Amino acid sequence: MKILRKLLLTIIAVGMASTAVARNYDELVAEGYRWTTTDGPYACPSKDDLRDITQNRTDEKELHMVGDLRAYYLIRGAIVKVLQEDTRSGMTQIQTVGIPTHLWTLSKFLSKHPIKDAYAVIETPESAGLIPTDTLGDLTFRTEN
Repeated sequence: MKILRKLLLTIIAVGMASTAVARNYDELVAEGYRWTTTDGPYACPSKDDLRDITQNRTDEKELHMVGDLRAYYLIRGAIVKVLQEDTRSGMTQIQTVGIPTHLWTLSKFLSKHPIKDAYAVIETPESAGLIPTDTLGDLTFRTEN
């Protein structure tokens, strides 16, 4: 009887933990976070460049656009912050780690469901660096002049 009780308690604990994790991801989605679903140069500072790279992509064009900082690589499983959605064009403006400018990508390259990265980890804003962990207690945002 004790073994059955321990097993039941373990099942309940695991169930509660998985619900808590799912709720946290739902909260991230509600705050505007998404996970990328593809690898490739599919994030651009302008909508025109995004149309160009996604509709007429060649290795040479990709090389030039990346070299000129007109296209940036998305990496599957990376978390990004949605800033603006243009449903008419199917594009979304995002903020990502390590790139100071806001980028546009196709909305179909973003997921509301967590996606594991290359290390089999689901990124969060804190783990990715979108929210510095040393400032979580102080939510005052500063801009440089």
